[in-house]
Amino acid sequence: MDGLDNGDLSSIVEELRCRLGGSSDFIVRLIQDERNRIDKYAVCYIDGLVDKSLLAFLLEAVVAEAREDAVHPSDLAASLASRVPVGALADAATEDSLVQAMLNGEVVIIGAGRSGGLSVAIPGGPSRSIEEPSSQTVVRGPKDGFTENLADNLSLVRRRLRTPDLRIEDRILGRYTRTKIAVVYIHGIVQPVILDELRRRLDKIDIDSILESGYIEELIQDTAWTPFPTIQNTERPDSVSAYLLEGHAAVLVDGTPFALLLPVTFFKFFLSSEDYYQRHDIASFVRMIRFFSFFVSLLLPSLYIAVTTFQQEMIPTTMLISLAAQREGIPLPALLEALLMELTFEVIREAGIRMPRVIGPAISIVGALVLGQAAVQAGLVSGAMVIIVSFTAIASFVIPALGMSAAIRLMRFLLMLLAGSFGLFGVLIGMIPLLLHLVALRSFGVPYLLPIAPLNWGNFKDLFFRMPWRVLKQRPAVIGSRNPRRQPKRNRHGEGNRT
Repeated sequence: MDGLDNGDLSSIVEELRCRLGGSSDFIVRLIQDERNRIDKYAVCYIDGLVDKSLLAFLLEAVVAEAREDAVHPSDLAASLASRVPVGALADAATEDSLVQAMLNGEVVIIGAGRSGGLSVAIPGGPSRSIEEPSSQTVVRGPKDGFTENLADNLSLVRRRLRTPDLRIEDRILGRYTRTKIAVVYIHGIVQPVILDELRRRLDKIDIDSILESGYIEELIQDTAWTPFPTIQNTERPDSVSAYLLEGHAAVLVDGTPFALLLPVTFFKFFLSSEDYYQRHDIASFVRMIRFFSFFVSLLLPSLYIAVTTFQQEMIPTTMLISLAAQREGIPLPALLEALLMELTFEVIREAGIRMPRVIGPAISIVGALVLGQAAVQAGLVSGAMVIIVSFTAIASFVIPALGMSAAIRLMRFLLMLLAGSFGLFGVLIGMIPLLLHLVALRSFGVPYLLPIAPLNWGNFKDLFFRMPWRVLKQRPAVIGSRNPRRQPKRNRHGEGNRT
């Protein structure tokens, strides 16, 4: 749009008011020259988007400027630079730039007879304080988590990575929301091919709104036709810092506490930041529990259905007699019995999330106990099936990443249907295409099952087990080998050498 004409303040302010549709939160403060009572400056902003305490300092500075002899200063920025104690000053020459500056939480100052205006960044308004992440809690480790404010989130990462090599690239996405996003990486560690691909995919986004990082995650992922997440999300600044140090890139979105991490592999979703804050032997044991829980959550109900329906000879005789006694009088086959219990638990899980936080956990626990006990006493399901479904549900909560846990829940129902139709052969029918699908997946060009497919022995030091830090001298090989060492080599004299 063309620059603003050198006219009176009333016409310029009226143009801005029309652009905003006469919204009631558009505030204008006119500053007059005390000598001739002529409006000299107009201070415009959107109520609720600026810091009121800093705004008071700014108004005092503008009033003091209006008292000066020079009625029409040639350069408003130079004139106010020594007076304004807060915010970054920038020229806004067009009506569009003035409106966008106010929508970004900036204050616009327009001088009478001056083309354009001046924007001062003093964003404020209601915001959530930094607190412990709710979705990724740890026993040992930092307790601070991202908030909805992008500037605060970037500062949390900066405090951990105090290096000039930490680079931040800003972008604006969403035609209506004009959402700020930041691409964060460490120069010299991240692979340029990953950054170039990320920039290309972000530049292709053309959408009305970006309300959460999930929008961007779905728009930039390699393929949408997979239940498995190919981009990691986290609320934890320490996790973002650790990923950046391994050569990954992060995308932070204004208005959401969840940052995106890429590229990632299948095994990254089973790791927790707490693994690196405690002893390596304890961390390795916990990791093995997570991988065991993954197979339990995925396969236990389908295996139970298969062996009790088709392959009873695989069950020890004593156990088979016990299971047969429990199933005596049960009107439903094992498949429908398992589907009924699984769907019931999913309903209880969703209800516990949506209900008020005070009574949600109580309803989930009491509902599961009461319904399970009542179903057994009514003869609708067997006690063994209640145990299988309960242990499967508990095992799914062990997986740190909610996205991976949701994918396993979907695959579990498919395998249960195959097991109820073809037995163990049906489970095999389902697992082979699933494995082939995982092998074919990519995350920004990185094989999803790295380091198993393709095989990379160097990454096995921090895969199923975590070796001691003195052994983890090299970064995991995500793609390429740019700056692979994170600990210097030691010669026989104990001196470090990074070459």
